[in-house]
Amino acid sequence: MSKKDLSYLFLLASVWGASFLFIRVASPVLGPFLTIELRVLIAGICLLVLTKVSKSPLQIKKYWKQYMILGTLNAAIPFTLIATSAIFLNASMTSILNSLTPLFAVIVGSIFLHEKITLSKIVAIFLGVFGVTILVGWSALEVNTWTIAATLLSILATISYALSGVYIKRSFVSVPPLVLSTTQQLAAAIVLLPFTVATLPESIHVNGIVVFSVLALAIVCTAFAYLIYFELINQVGPTRTLSVTFLVPLFGTVWGMLFLQEHITIGIIVGLLLILSSIILISDIRLVPKRWREKTSNSI
Repeated sequence: MSKKDLSYLFLLASVWGASFLFIRVASPVLGPFLTIELRVLIAGICLLVLTKVSKSPLQIKKYWKQYMILGTLNAAIPFTLIATSAIFLNASMTSILNSLTPLFAVIVGSIFLHEKITLSKIVAIFLGVFGVTILVGWSALEVNTWTIAATLLSILATISYALSGVYIKRSFVSVPPLVLSTTQQLAAAIVLLPFTVATLPESIHVNGIVVFSVLALAIVCTAFAYLIYFELINQVGPTRTLSVTFLVPLFGTVWGMLFLQEHITIGIIVGLLLILSSIILISDIRLVPKRWREKTSNSI
């Protein structure tokens, strides 16, 4: 991976990690539905402009039903669940919990795609569950019904992401990633619209920080982030790009500490390490480069 690709990887992780910061700021003021409706609508419009510039056909007539399902599974449901949990959990915890996505991707893949679960992956699942238990039970937040419910909502969001991954493999073989990202954001905006209207607060006290958070969430953390994501996939491939999973919770924790004065506890550190360890096991990632392993084996 070149220095340029590595810089893109860290930029993507920092941007996606910041999304939990902006959600934490906007959601308690606007409510989860309005926050996410604005996020997907603005991001969808930005991406739509890019598809027109690149002359990428959306194929609405052919795939509109699939787009609606994808928008629901990969944007509307998980984004809203995370925005709801952000009312009760800090940005650090929501970003760390979101990193469980690869864990549930393996479980969902084994159920629907009949992918084999190895012993290391079983260990990883238990390690991930233990990490979540430590993260919540050993945090500075008061453990009550609301924090437990918010934790479960964040976990449900990762399950929704995992289900969408299976659906993409089955339903979108030849659709370009940019088109998928554009249509899923716009489809999510359509799905969320009635819920947004029904749950509009009677009065909203919006300040400049909230407006900035929504715009940054939509334009930077969604539309711009997808462009970096596609560029990385083109340059280094999807497997290496997925290593961003390890960096997002780190940046989410740092941003929360710097800008929201969130306290980093021992529970957060231990829980993060356990969850990241489970992701390494579940992803079957070799921490030692291949050429080093070959040199070692040749010297024995």
